[in-house]
Amino acid sequence: MSPSRREFVAALAGSLAAVPTLQTPIPLPQPPSPRAAPPKSGTRLILLGTGGGPSPKRRRSAPAQAIVLGDRSYIVDCGDGVARQLALAGVPLPSIGAVFVTHQHSDHNADYGNLLMFAWVAGLTAPIDTYGPPPLEKMTRLFLEMNAYDLEIRQKDEGRPAMAPFIRAHELTRDGVVMDDGRVKVTAALNEHPPVVPSFAYRFDAADRSIVISGDTNVSQNLIRLAAGADILVHEVMHVPSISRILERQPDAARLREHLIASHTTVEDVGRVAAAANVKTLVLSHFVPGDIEIPDNDWTAGARAHFKGRVIVGTDLMEI
Repeated sequence: MSPSRREFVAALAGSLAAVPTLQTPIPLPQPPSPRAAPPKSGTRLILLGTGGGPSPKRRRSAPAQAIVLGDRSYIVDCGDGVARQLALAGVPLPSIGAVFVTHQHSDHNADYGNLLMFAWVAGLTAPIDTYGPPPLEKMTRLFLEMNAYDLEIRQKDEGRPAMAPFIRAHELTRDGVVMDDGRVKVTAALNEHPPVVPSFAYRFDAADRSIVISGDTNVSQNLIRLAAGADILVHEVMHVPSISRILERQPDAARLREHLIASHTTVEDVGRVAAAANVKTLVLSHFVPGDIEIPDNDWTAGARAHFKGRVIVGTDLMEI
């Protein structure tokens, strides 16, 4: 055996000797302990998902927002993947104090039950109040029923408390204050999203700022009244030229276009709404279409033609 070959074999033998035997468990890397980011001062708005429509998008996550006050968070809408987006944003799931659903469309409620279950798994210590249009109570009950096997196994195997007492669903059918927990007052207002009725916008009034989430809507005078003088208005937006190009490939283009125009707000009208409400900052979100490359200027130009305040093109996980 040549010297080089002997050296190679010796080195290999030394390496193998350092490998643990089957009787010596190989230590697995331990995940870092979960750490909540230190609370930031003031009321935080996090755009968890900014895409519109029910199909999963490559560029944007499904609709959801988090409003965070210290160690408490409030979630508006529960699109697909909302729990994952909260994890990426560094918002602990057990911090959720309330969940608000704007309307019963799948891009806004698909992960309603899953978010609650994941928060329970993460170690809820206080109940979550949920608010939204009917059939929210039935949805909650059926989700618990559908997942009864898993929930019961986790109670027995992991020593968890029952999940059901942690969820308190409240159905909304009209305008008005729906919650005031001493940190923030939340007011709901019916908007215009045919054929979905009822459909809501929400206003959050905290000590330092006011935030309005439009939900899905056409131009709504009720929303304008709700948003009057708000610091931030997060409003859905539709880019009609891009919609028209996409619809050219659809077999039922005329009907789909009629629905979109009736139930969503063009970028120009979003600017008019923000101006009429005299808000300070307009945040564009729930982009329709939400999965094609459209320059930011194309989104903002129409709004700025009618609104002179600050305009922000929202992106996933943006904090404002």
